[in-house]
Amino acid sequence: MSTPTVKLLINGEFVESRTTHWKEVINPATQEVLARVPFATPDEIQAAVAAAKAAFQSWRKTPIGARARVFLKLQQLIRDNMADLAATLTAEQGKTLADAEGDVFRGLEVVEHAANIGSLQMGEFVENVGSGIDTYTVLQPLGVCAGITPFNFPAMIPLWMFPMAIVTGNTFILKPSEQDPLVTMKLVKLALDAGIPPGVLNVIHGGEEAVNALCDHPDIKAISFVGSTRVGTHVYQRASLNGKRAQCMMGAKNHAIVLPDANKEQTLNALVGASFGAAGQRCMAISVAVLVGEANDWIPELVAKAKTLKVGAGRDNPDLGPLISCAAKDRVTTLIEKGMEQGARLELDGRQVSVAGYEQGNFVGPTIFSSVKPGMDIYDQEIFGPVLCIVSVNTLDEAIEFINANLNGNGTAIFTQSGAAARRFQQDIEVGQVGVNVPIPVPVPLFSFTGSRASKLGDLGPYGKQVVLFYTQTKTITERWFDDAVTVGKVNTTISLH
Repeated sequence: MSTPTVKLLINGEFVESRTTHWKEVINPATQEVLARVPFATPDEIQAAVAAAKAAFQSWRKTPIGARARVFLKLQQLIRDNMADLAATLTAEQGKTLADAEGDVFRGLEVVEHAANIGSLQMGEFVENVGSGIDTYTVLQPLGVCAGITPFNFPAMIPLWMFPMAIVTGNTFILKPSEQDPLVTMKLVKLALDAGIPPGVLNVIHGGEEAVNALCDHPDIKAISFVGSTRVGTHVYQRASLNGKRAQCMMGAKNHAIVLPDANKEQTLNALVGASFGAAGQRCMAISVAVLVGEANDWIPELVAKAKTLKVGAGRDNPDLGPLISCAAKDRVTTLIEKGMEQGARLELDGRQVSVAGYEQGNFVGPTIFSSVKPGMDIYDQEIFGPVLCIVSVNTLDEAIEFINANLNGNGTAIFTQSGAAARRFQQDIEVGQVGVNVPIPVPVPLFSFTGSRASKLGDLGPYGKQVVLFYTQTKTITERWFDDAVTVGKVNTTISLH
């Protein structure tokens, strides 16, 4: 039986690539080859962009209500197919079935928000800004836009991108992660079933060459990216130099402050869940716990809770599944070894975990270090695995200063029962997304994802109100109409509108 091939989507048709460069999609729990994904040729990328450019001319003038109804239908199709989407996501990415459904659901929320575009894409109007002169603004689509998505959320992040871009009147080129594109392609098929016309949504696959082609193509007006800091910085610089808008959500090192007055049971549960869920492969994972004062006495109980987590294949719905690849596992285990070498205290070692029946899986169990300091690789680097670093400080002020000294600014949290401490924290912390007794403060789509500092390049975030501005150009019209019965006076050479 031959291995299935992942198709390209060009001008409404799923087509077989003519490339000679392919990559295998691997089940990270079993090493089973699920499919082969093509690295699209330059001609195929050009054809996708050309289809999007041609489709833009009619799609941009499609009534806003008609665009909204496409996404009303898509959200229902996603709900109807939730179990199948989650199973596919789990097979190729590794996360548990429950977490896979959460991945799809958080994207579904953005689809629902897109269906409300009629109230989101409104301009402004003021009558009589001058004598008989009115001024108004409209938010018009840019043209062809592109999105580059990562392996860790192959449903949610594509759904962050193409629905909002398309519903605002743009056409779109999506480049999913080549490591797990299968669930993304199922979502794309559902989008076509919901009524997205040919050419409005196109999909290419590939690696660095495909990314560069999207950054360089003169007909692409904007690029959205989620992924590593290294690639995101490259995308932002290259796209910007080519005159494009770019928004890049990148790496993180998210800290949670724990004050001694926090509810111990709730806090420990939150830390363990946010650190080790999805095997730590979240850009919003809590990877550093900053324990203040007597909260340092909680380390043994934190370790005990982590030991209770079950590691296994995602389809068996354990607490955490495997890492995405053998290379990812090797990188995480190497960083654990470096942490020990550089003086951190290994409180819990997850390197030797074994899962019966899945001996080839990329498993690393919950791992906890204490006595962690800046300068250690486990602190300075985003591990992107189930590793929690513990830092000990004496006061809240020390904790805030410590977090602000880190370059990244994706998310942070504080656990406390003191309103005064929480208020000081949220005012003084220099991080874009803040949780108060909430470990992963990713906002719902009524608001915008607001990562900051080295975790983000570009002014406007994905989804929410900000992304409507990202995918549109504000055009301001000042107009005056004369009554034929009114005689116009003399020539006026001043700047006044009166």
